[in-house]
Amino acid sequence: MLGEFEYLLLSVTARLGDEAYGAAIRAAFEQATGRRCSVGALYTTLDRLEAKGLVQTWMGEATPQRGGRAKRMVRVTARGARQAAQFYRTVVRASRGVSWETTRSLVR
Repeated sequence: MLGEFEYLLLSVTARLGDEAYGAAIRAAFEQATGRRCSVGALYTTLDRLEAKGLVQTWMGEATPQRGGRAKRMVRVTARGARQAAQFYRTVVRASRGVSWETTRSLVR
């Protein structure tokens, strides 16, 4: 089972499509969630997702805009898409019947 952070990284990576690379994924994550994402957390998690076969990474072309450095490109694999879909379905199923607006007053 994926963790929340892994799921969110897979989601923003899939949304970015062919433009998915480290800095873009980090920016998209922060914009989508309103949470900060450290470079270390990002790349550690991408390495873990790659080891699980959920993403594929490769080095893109070096660009003058990056001072001649190459981008680490990222693509969600078919297996990664299946696991993300399963995570989403599980959250939706587990949340059925819960109204967080009305439940909030019950939580202490």
